[in-house]
Amino acid sequence: MNKHPSRPSHPQQAEAGAAHAVPAPDGYATLTPDVVLDALDSVGLRGDGRIQALGSYENRVILAELDEPFCGNTSVVLKFYRPGRWAEAQILEEHAFAAELMADEVPVIGPLVLQGHTLHHFAGFAFSASPRRGGRRPELEDPEVLEWIGRFLGRIHSVGERSPFRHRLSLDIERYAVEPRSWLLANEAVPLDVRSDWDAACQRAIALMQAHALMLPSSDIQRLRLHGDCHPGNILWTPQDAPGAGPHFVDLDDACTGPAVQDLWMLLSGDRQQQTFALSCLLEGYEQFRPFDRRELALLEVLRTLRLIHYSAWLARRWSDPSFPVHFPWFGSSDYWQGQVATLHEQIEAMQAEPLSA
Repeated sequence: MNKHPSRPSHPQQAEAGAAHAVPAPDGYATLTPDVVLDALDSVGLRGDGRIQALGSYENRVILAELDEPFCGNTSVVLKFYRPGRWAEAQILEEHAFAAELMADEVPVIGPLVLQGHTLHHFAGFAFSASPRRGGRRPELEDPEVLEWIGRFLGRIHSVGERSPFRHRLSLDIERYAVEPRSWLLANEAVPLDVRSDWDAACQRAIALMQAHALMLPSSDIQRLRLHGDCHPGNILWTPQDAPGAGPHFVDLDDACTGPAVQDLWMLLSGDRQQQTFALSCLLEGYEQFRPFDRRELALLEVLRTLRLIHYSAWLARRWSDPSFPVHFPWFGSSDYWQGQVATLHEQIEAMQAEPLSA
């Protein structure tokens, strides 16, 4: 009997929803609507049949409306982790960090505890369910908004420095630049007509990053638990006249160990003057809860360059996932890689310039 009468029975869908089905190695071919709703059933929540895919490329994130409210929630956000990306211990450590932050009343959206657990398994997928929270991207041109975000980042890092991660990744040059460069070259992901120029720029950038690391050894700069991917899209802003006003931080999927400045630099954009002003506003709020080591500002452009190299390798590694060619049609062409060469040269100059000050 079909458990979801609003959806027609289909033999292939029923087979995909079997408890021991294994997802396709490179994606989510078996994650059908029936599997999503059956997964929801498996943790004691009943969907009303309405689901909506939300913006996410690395994982699959799906909004599911509930037949009956659960703890005041009429809908939940299901996150199906990309198979093979994280070990279970790494995911659970992310969940524990979120729980620790929420216990300190830091506005982070973490997974719900359902049937005694935050991580669940169904049809070969690991998944979690979180409450739905609305909001919009923050207006980073507003100094009050920046200061408010800075306060909450200071609170996140005050929790983050209490104890270390044991299973999550550590942000370093080897993992985020040296290895991605080697992988891109070994897999011939860079077109031949651009490969030599790109590799020369990449090697020069890595040498500069390593020189900065020698000047600022990890033993001299505190490393702590971080959000890890604190760009504006991972901050939901609620207007001041609404309940729970201010920022809510989402998506701790890239939580890692690293310097505090990693959670600040992605909120800076524009020319040097604009970035300096934004940084001053962020730190005005941040330092109400935690001091910020100004020496870390010498790492800002290093971290920006790390992300640039790692991002290209991430796209290339995910290209067998059918959603990637659809959403990133510009990737992989000679024009793309020539643009990367130009950007790497800009970063080489930026890493040799005086750091921002605030």
